[in-house]
Amino acid sequence: MFFEVKENSVVLRVRLTPNAAAMKVGGVFEDADGVVYLKASVTAVPEKGKANKDLIALLSKNLKLPKGAFKIVAGETDRYKKLEICGDVGMIVSALENLTE
Repeated sequence: MFFEVKENSVVLRVRLTPNAAAMKVGGVFEDADGVVYLKASVTAVPEKGKANKDLIALLSKNLKLPKGAFKIVAGETDRYKKLEICGDVGMIVSALENLTE
């Protein structure tokens, strides 16, 4: 699975493609070590946090959560990111599972 459930939050692993033709979320990616990531693409270029901002906006829209619920906890300047999502854990998990169906 591309996310881990914590006590009051969910940690989401994302493989981000910046400077893409369209903004979209969907599908999974498994790296050489067997770690699974949610695939996301944004049109912003990866400079000065623009791609990260677009990623949070995209996830916020798709998961129907406020942007303030998302926090990048690892991979600020990397293609592979970890985001902590705070809120109703059950609802977040359900929304994440619906992204890959």
